[in-house]
Amino acid sequence: MKTFYLQPINGKKSFWNKCHVNEYTNQDGDHYSDLISYGTRVASYNHKTNEMSVYGYFSATTATHINAFIAFYGFDTCTKQQLENYK
Repeated sequence: MKTFYLQPINGKKSFWNKCHVNEYTNQDGDHYSDLISYGTRVASYNHKTNEMSVYGYFSATTATHINAFIAFYGFDTCTKQQLENYK
């Protein structure tokens, strides 16, 4: 498993290690990246299917973490309502 810290997309210098990405391959051979914000898995990206999963809206700070994560993988950033209903 590879772990790395995201960089903010809103002009701040860092997230102060409050979120990170765990990149791994599961036993079926599928390659995933999970966003961990304040110790909670809040989003996941499946590299094989190019599908992004967001597990809801948690807080304004976590929303900035999620938006940095989805932008990192080439997806459009979202509003609070979009994060609450992300498919």
